[in-house]
Amino acid sequence: MANILVVDDELGIRDLLSEILNDEGHNVELAENAAQARGARTRNRPDLVLLDIWMPDTDGVTLLKEWSTTGLLTMPVIMMSGHATIETAVEATKIGAQSFLEKPITMQKLLKAVEAALSRGNGPAAAAALRKPGMPGVMPSAPVTELTVEAAMTGGQNLPPVMEMGPQARQVFELDKPLRDARDEFEKSYFEFHLAKEGGSMTRVAEKTGLERTHLYRKLKQLGVDLSRGKRGA
Repeated sequence: MANILVVDDELGIRDLLSEILNDEGHNVELAENAAQARGARTRNRPDLVLLDIWMPDTDGVTLLKEWSTTGLLTMPVIMMSGHATIETAVEATKIGAQSFLEKPITMQKLLKAVEAALSRGNGPAAAAALRKPGMPGVMPSAPVTELTVEAAMTGGQNLPPVMEMGPQARQVFELDKPLRDARDEFEKSYFEFHLAKEGGSMTRVAEKTGLERTHLYRKLKQLGVDLSRGKRGA
């Protein structure tokens, strides 16, 4: 688990990146401009910063240069932009940025960039992030513009880890019962299996089962599924 600072003036981008990174077990702090980013950098000394280039007060490249010249660039920084030129990306890299992500950012590119940046960082937080169990190398793509309210529904909390192995892939169901009851029993087992398999990640379960995440959350609540099953802890 790492402490990650996300700096972007777009609320939707901040919320979705926070949701994805929280789902991966990281602690996330949000800033909408350079002033808030400076304060967050001073308070919490993040292990990684995701920094947007185009912001209303001070652009990301200028803030990166400020951190570099004042000795505050002690953490890896990933630059983000939907309008930057190649020259801007090269400039940011020369100043000290670890990498550059072009918007819209897919989940696969985001998680790979985060993992790579943390692996180049120093200290126990970076090592712990790499040792996190169940983290696959490749993730299905999800456009960063796809917004959900899952984080609000779940309270944005990381639930404690569950040590059990989870439900088995093959189960026997009692068929001598009303169709509705039999269907609910099957669906509950189906979702419990995928929650355990995906480490409690609602994002991955939604992609695996083909359901929109808000609908998936409501379905799980309706079936009485324990949302803490297999949830990765801090």
